[in-house]
Amino acid sequence: MSAADRLSAAREALAAAEAAASASGLRPQAGRADGAPGAGGAARGSGGGDGEPDPHSIARKIVLRQLAMGPRTRRQLEDKLRDRGTDPQVAARVLDRMAEVGLVDDEAYVEMYVRSKQETKGLASSALRHELRTKGVADDVIDAALEEIDPEREKEQARELVARRIRTMRGLDREVQNRRLAGFLARKGYGSGVAYQVIREALDGLPEHGRD
Repeated sequence: MSAADRLSAAREALAAAEAAASASGLRPQAGRADGAPGAGGAARGSGGGDGEPDPHSIARKIVLRQLAMGPRTRRQLEDKLRDRGTDPQVAARVLDRMAEVGLVDDEAYVEMYVRSKQETKGLASSALRHELRTKGVADDVIDAALEEIDPEREKEQARELVARRIRTMRGLDREVQNRRLAGFLARKGYGSGVAYQVIREALDGLPEHGRD
């Protein structure tokens, strides 16, 4: 199953879970004093009625709201729960359960993220790796996804970026064009070797640089 299919299935599961909770009138209510779920506690939001909110129910609600806005990595969800004062053990149990049902899936997230950023921003492997690390994705998960990127396709992607960018630089000195294009590709994560080759090809192809 592709990343998009896995995430779509997870979103459907999320919608079904929310609908079931709404139909049952479940809300974060009074919970057990120790915050531990009883039998079936992972699916219920109330406990012993002592006036204390159930931390698991609250944590689930926070996570579901985050996922309703869009895919998140486990680290992003952990950070959100920590910011909301969730006990680390409660957060771990809730996220483990979310992972079991496919709502939290870093591999699917990375697969989709890489494809999206390549298509919309033309990011190269280096930039993708940096962005994914800032989202808390493990290096081995990042490595597995980036290994699927074809270097030749990435080079062609750089050519397409330069072809679009160079249209805004017509009439400038070649050295200025070269410097600006190199900086542009560097920000997209392309190495100097690829950048030098595609920029030289693009500039050599301009009529303004073909005249003596």
